[in-house]
Order: sequence, then structure tokens, then C-alpha cells
Amino acid sequence: MEFGPHLLLAVLEGAVGAAVLALTALGLSLVFGVMRVVNVAHGEFFMLGAVIAWFVATSFGGQPAVGFVAALAVAPLIAGLVAVLVDRLILKPVKYDPEATIVGTIGVLYILQQTALMTYGPEARPVEPPFSHRIALPWFEWGENGFAMFYPWGLSTNSYKLFVIAAAIVILLVFWLVMTRSRAGLLMRATQLDRETALAFGIPVSRVYSVVFGLGAGLAALAAVLIVPIQQAHYLMGHDPLLLSFIVVIIGGLGSIRGTVLAAVLIGMSDGIISVFLSPTLSKIIATLLVALVLVFRPQGLFGKKPA
Repeated sequence: MEFGPHLLLAVLEGAVGAAVLALTALGLSLVFGVMRVVNVAHGEFFMLGAVIAWFVATSFGGQPAVGFVAALAVAPLIAGLVAVLVDRLILKPVKYDPEATIVGTIGVLYILQQTALMTYGPEARPVEPPFSHRIALPWFEWGENGFAMFYPWGLSTNSYKLFVIAAAIVILLVFWLVMTRSRAGLLMRATQLDRETALAFGIPVSRVYSVVFGLGAGLAALAAVLIVPIQQAHYLMGHDPLLLSFIVVIIGGLGSIRGTVLAAVLIGMSDGIISVFLSPTLSKIIATLLVALVLVFRPQGLFGKKPA
């Protein structure tokens, strides 16, 4: 296959990674933006979503689409409820102190990880996609008779991968509408801007924090449900999503939703393309170097605001 079609396949792979990364990093950015909490256990909520998706999908059996739809509903809900319990039992008692919350979420990381190991086991297990069709992709080249369209051998993609990209775009749009057009989004934005003033106006900040922490975990779990038919569910799969989410949030700007999405597209696409042509390790090294450059030349991130 020539370079052009090969690059197109790499771009599609990068787009799938970027879509899932945008959802995962969005949850981390939301929690930090509203609560000023660095959730070190965020990757384990991603893992929890994947493991629950496997349990739900295998419990239904039969038609994979039924189990997948059930997993889409159940996994984010359970992960969100677990996150609300973490907020009530760990974060709230320490009054959201930055150092204490980091230590607390590290503890949650190991609790979730080891619980998954004891109940799920150490094996990586696949989840059958709800549908899977090969779609041949056309390619255009300039020839003697002008533009010619043909189908190179091997230039194809999977219909489910296109669904992941489309689903992520829809979820991001719904999230934007909730944050900008709903009362819940107004309360979250008010709490983010000034916690004390929000309390003075009667906003239940403690309840908002619980909802935000649960929503952040739910977004990570939802991203895991979307990607687990392509990858496999494993109790250690939370490491890379956590690392990449932190990279995205730092580059985009802590607490900036727009910056998080744009940085996720940048990192996800570059990670996919570099992984296809060179190596996954090199893509992680380049992303880490990019973070270092951002921290040196623009510490607040590309779309973050300078502290007053």
C-alpha cells in the first residue's frame, strides 16, 4: 500500500484514540476545574467501566448489541455512584485539601485496582462489538484522464470504529449543551468561578461537588465502554488513559473544557499516527516532551487563564 492510503488509515486510528481520549480527559478536567481536585484514580474509573462492560455484555449473551447498550447505561452509572461514595467518604472529610485529596485518590486507585483483580482476574478479556463490518475506503489519484477513484487493497476500516468517533462527538455536544444551557451546568460553572459566592447565593456546593466527581468518573467509564470492543478489558488498563488525560489537561489548560477537547484531538491523532508509522513508545515520549515545553513557555496551558 502506498504512503497516502497508509496515512489515511493512521489518521482514522488516531481519530478513534482522540475521540476516546477527549471523553476521558474531559472528566478529569471537569473535576479539577470545578473542585480543584487532582483525581489520581481517574484511570481506574476508566478501568472500572471496561470491566463492568465485560460483566454486563457476558451476562446478556446472545445478541451483542443488547449487552453493549446495557453496558453503555450500567457502567457509567455504577462508576459514577462509586465516585460519589468516594467524594462523600474520603474527599469531603478532608475538606478537599489538595495534598490530602491526592493521597486519598491514590488509595482509591489501589482499592479499585485490587478489587478488580480479585473479582475479575488478571486476564485480558475481549468484549464483542455490537456490529462489525468492513468498509472499503476509496482513494483518489491524478492520472492521464484526470482524477481517478479506486479501492486500494487493504484500505478499509471497521464500521464500529466510525461509530466510536461519531458517538464521542455526540456526547461532547450533549455535554456542551448541558454546561451552557441547563441549570445544572449553570450551578457547576458558578461553583467553579467562586465557591464562597456560590455558597452565599444558596447553591448546594457539597452536592455539586458530588455530582461533578460522579460525572467525571462516568465520562471515563463511558469512554471505556466505547473502546473495550476494540481493545480488551484488563485490571491494569487504567494507566495509559490516566497518563494521557493528564497530558491533555496540562496542554489544554487546567479546567478549560475547550482546551481539553482540542488538546485531546492533537495528542490522540499524533499518538495514533506516530504509533502506526514508528512506535507507541515514541509517541508517548513526544507527548511528554510537549508537556515540558508547555510548562516552560505557557504554564497555564494553551487555553488556560493566568492566575490573578
